[in-house]
Amino acid sequence: MSNPLHPIVSVLNTALYDFYIVPLFLIVAGVFLSVRLGFPQVRYLIETFRVTREKPLHKHGISSFAALMVSTASRVGTGNIVGVSSAICLGGPGAIFWMWVIAILGAASAFVESTLAQIYKRHDDVSGHSYGGPSYYIHTALGKRWLGVLFSGFVLLTYIVGYNLLASYNIQDSLTGYKFYDKASTPFIVGFILAALFALCIWEGAKKISTITSYLVPFMGTIYVIVAFGIIIYNISNVPAMFGTIFKNAFSFDAGFGGFAGSCIMYGIKRGLYSNEAGMGSAPNASASASVSHPVKQGLVQSLSVFIDTLLICSATALMCLSTNIEPSKDISGIIYVQKSLASVLGSNGAIFITFSMCLFGYTTLIGNYYYTEGCLRFILNRRPTKKIRNVFKTIATAIVFLGATSSASFAWDSADLCQGLMVLVNIPVILILSPIAIKALKNYTDQKKKGLEPVYIAKECGVEQPTDYWNPGQKL
Repeated sequence: MSNPLHPIVSVLNTALYDFYIVPLFLIVAGVFLSVRLGFPQVRYLIETFRVTREKPLHKHGISSFAALMVSTASRVGTGNIVGVSSAICLGGPGAIFWMWVIAILGAASAFVESTLAQIYKRHDDVSGHSYGGPSYYIHTALGKRWLGVLFSGFVLLTYIVGYNLLASYNIQDSLTGYKFYDKASTPFIVGFILAALFALCIWEGAKKISTITSYLVPFMGTIYVIVAFGIIIYNISNVPAMFGTIFKNAFSFDAGFGGFAGSCIMYGIKRGLYSNEAGMGSAPNASASASVSHPVKQGLVQSLSVFIDTLLICSATALMCLSTNIEPSKDISGIIYVQKSLASVLGSNGAIFITFSMCLFGYTTLIGNYYYTEGCLRFILNRRPTKKIRNVFKTIATAIVFLGATSSASFAWDSADLCQGLMVLVNIPVILILSPIAIKALKNYTDQKKKGLEPVYIAKECGVEQPTDYWNPGQKL
């Protein structure tokens, strides 16, 4: 279905990506923060796994692991399958290398933004939980409420509109190869079913969402990686040549610089950002809900989410497909390339498995995306939304899920690319400005660990002068 907004979206996308704006923001921030912090995403990997096992400080709080699963639910989605396939088919196998680069560097940005979200999180007197995100640290630390409102608006556009349009479209698109698929009716039927399931979940509230995703995400991720690994082992003789192709293509002049918008570098950056969201300011909305003794703990945990998404799930898709003898091309870009790759080993069962994976990945993406938007709506209104406002908001979000299944592929992808780019333009400069606060927090954390203490954060001792709802004597941790 054509959309009159598509030409406008396309022009804005060209400005953000063809002129290197978004790529430069991501790469410069990732390099600077990685070096300035001493690569905490790698250096403290063992400590990160320890932290994920901790229980919440308060009985009714959300654990660090549950917050990790909510952010991973949004990150790990249809982009890990269709996005990776599109990057390979349109940009070349070298796009995978650039996805890896963006993930490793971006994990430092993810660490900073999530640490900041914890420091400046707010306390909800009604639920007893904490909430927050970039809009809140923009307002509190920089004193720029208008900028926080603008960012919140971009989050709503990205997750309620851009990403959920795309997730819904990708789910219905995974059914196109089946005999029962009817172009005229199936998208509407799938849209209705997805909208109904989505509504059923979001009307249960944030706690329900974190519970559902904490079970579904590890389950679906583990099964998917096991199957992908099995395919790679089956085609083990192709693996050396496969890695050779990835690295050769990644540094090929024609592939990398012959028309930057269509290069492996650009597709690696675009699809890498869509997949892992590092530096966008999305995961901090989930990070702020975790009940931990030190903000750095959640910063480390969210950097792990980037690795889970790109280095594990995205790599599983890429290596699974490239290890087969199915040649990637524009004609089979998207779900078809993945289906053909699996069918070359599993036969018709491969298509069934990938459809199941797409549906499960897509559903958790839809509900994970919605979770991010609640705090932003609250920030825009500057108060807790009334039940009526929340119900209207949920109804609009549900309608967009339905519309996504009936939209076109190009409009869905371009909308997602544009919206995520707008978030990057705001969040990256902010976290660079506020990075000294995260740097002090990390030093405070490591100093306490060296003394054999369980780190506890005191805001004023770490140079935070602004009033916070947490982290000072007499306040909640």
